[in-house]
Amino acid sequence: MPPSVPSLQRRVARTLRTSLFAQVLCALVLGIVVGKLWPDTATAFQPLGDGFTRLIKTVISPLVFCVVVVGIAKAGDLKAFGRIGVKALIWFEVASTAALVIGLVAANVVGPGKGMNVDPSSLDAAAVNQTTGGGQLPSTTEFVLNALPESFVGAFAENELLQVLILACLVGAALLHLGHTKVPKILPAIDQAQEVIFTVVGFIMRLAPIAVFGAMAHLVGNYGLGVMKTYAKLIVLCYVAAALFVALLAVALRMVTGLSLWKFLRYIREEMLLALGTASTESVMPRVMQKLRRAGARDDAVGLVLPTGYSFNLDGASLYLSIGTLFIAQAVGVDLSLGQQITVVLVLMLTSKGMAGIPGSAFLALSATASSLGAIPAGAVALLLGVDRIMDSMRVVTNLLGNCVAVFAVSRWEGALDIERAKKVLDGETAAEDLEGGDEPVPAEVPAQKTKETVADAS
Repeated sequence: MPPSVPSLQRRVARTLRTSLFAQVLCALVLGIVVGKLWPDTATAFQPLGDGFTRLIKTVISPLVFCVVVVGIAKAGDLKAFGRIGVKALIWFEVASTAALVIGLVAANVVGPGKGMNVDPSSLDAAAVNQTTGGGQLPSTTEFVLNALPESFVGAFAENELLQVLILACLVGAALLHLGHTKVPKILPAIDQAQEVIFTVVGFIMRLAPIAVFGAMAHLVGNYGLGVMKTYAKLIVLCYVAAALFVALLAVALRMVTGLSLWKFLRYIREEMLLALGTASTESVMPRVMQKLRRAGARDDAVGLVLPTGYSFNLDGASLYLSIGTLFIAQAVGVDLSLGQQITVVLVLMLTSKGMAGIPGSAFLALSATASSLGAIPAGAVALLLGVDRIMDSMRVVTNLLGNCVAVFAVSRWEGALDIERAKKVLDGETAAEDLEGGDEPVPAEVPAQKTKETVADAS
């Protein structure tokens, strides 16, 4: 007797019950519908998204600390860790500069602000100050000093990722210096704490559909869909430029590692939808770290490159800033020369590095760029107030993919990537239970004898 085939309703119900991707997608659509039909009520759902993001942020710092410390200790080579850091910074600078150049070229070719003939005096410059809270981007010196922790506990309490990274590097180096015989219980304890944190992340992720619904309902209810008609040319240009940059990332990933960016997108589709819904890459950072490790990237590479990229590799923001600067200039009738546009790239290369975690950072960077040129009224930045939130999806996707590609590329560059495992995972050949538990993969480049010693020491 042939086995009975579940009805369509049962298959749909099972998919909604078991698939986070399906749950988040439904929440995304429902949030848009509620925001469109009941805009006044929809804005009250914002705390759902904000609350989820706050819960995720509570585990990011301890998770980064544990992953980096364990990664350094198990790799057993502090020099290799230093090389990973240097190579990551080189990759970040090249990638973000490429994003800036692509943005400028696209804005010159399309001219999204041409013909608007906006009078700068008619713009409300005070609205920009309200958005940014009167803050300002840190100088290079301040940025470096702010990366150094004032206290061990303070770095975690304030969720300063760069400070946590520095502390983790120091602790990892200390463990290597002392050796596992002097502090035999420390590394297993940190390793176990890491597993506990990942389990907590799993619990929090069950709330992801609720968070996406709340965030999307608030976005559509507060800003509406009409703003897309007003700024259609700018919005389309930004998204097309981002698509071009992502295509270049795909080529770079294929050339450096032989991996497919499309398959990787399918692999992290749940995290990508969640990031889109909440307009935050931080909300998916713990899960992405876990998936990169499962896909063959070594712990120390994931632990250092991905968190650092959140401050140094804002590719989507770089695209938006370069296009936005030229859009503002074109809208107020200012024709920037080639020299001034080169100045834009140089200024944004610096200001974009201090943007992470600062409210209204895009407007602060744009204002700083306008001031450095001296040709664009600073108040003209207010032109982008209505469209900035619509750009979050573009920035989030580009930033996240840029950082993930950086992890794979730098890991491959340093010999810290298990290519065969990565291909199997991205092809879906590795069993789900193998991904959910068990030992982390050991790259083929690590000698077998050293790996056995490390495992013995850790236990």
